Amino acid sequence: MINKIPSTVEQYDDPRLVALYDILNPFAADTQFYIDLAEKLSAHNIIDVGCGTGLLTCELANRGYDVIGVEPAGAMLEVARNRQGGESVRWIQGGASLLTGLDADLVIMAGHVAQVFLDANRWSKNLTFIHDALTPNGYVAFESRNPAARPWDTWTRELSEIEISHPRSGKVAVWHELEDVQNDLASFKSHYFFKDQSKDLVVQSKLRFPVQEEIEQSLFDAGFSIEDVYGNWDGSPVDKDSRELIFIAKRK
Repeated sequence: MINKIPSTVEQYDDPRLVALYDILNPFAADTQFYIDLAEKLSAHNIIDVGCGTGLLTCELANRGYDVIGVEPAGAMLEVARNRQGGESVRWIQGGASLLTGLDADLVIMAGHVAQVFLDANRWSKNLTFIHDALTPNGYVAFESRNPAARPWDTWTRELSEIEISHPRSGKVAVWHELEDVQNDLASFKSHYFFKDQSKDLVVQSKLRFPVQEEIEQSLFDAGFSIEDVYGNWDGSPVDKDSRELIFIAKRK
């Protein structure tokens, strides 16, 4: 049986897929990077935009930071609120447009959230909202997959399929299938095959892959100065093999 979920956004309100999210996206090098960054910048008030199930958000709250978690999907926020430390977080359902005047020291967009803005205008507006939510000399930090590394080349069943196990759902096979790449937009399908039920949930998705120079210009235009750009979570510089573009920028 095949069930289709029409877009990336809708999948985050589907409880069957939300239940798998933390298994597929556990605490990893990117989580530690942002935790270390908060300490390095001596941040106090942090906003996590696109916080998902709140893994990073609650890790920061448990370390004593004053944290706001922002997420449009209610099903994801429900998980986030029930994490250890979730009671210490202010949760906002929605996007960065709700953040004006919050005076944060640091805004984080982890989990490649930056790539869901499918055109330059939407991305520019998002940066403007974030700029307005920061204190003078506050920071924004986020990552985007490096298009030079052509990550979509691995989006085949043969190269991307993994199997995970969930206490209620049983064994689930997950893989991605590239459909098309046009300019900086990649369209693909993600399959979640629940083996015990013989049910395949298929999510139609699209992500934007702007080049480094375009992201840098967008930050300048929004009133930021770029402090660092890394190519990996170990802090190494960007090179031709880097799979990430990790930006740290400061409100001017």
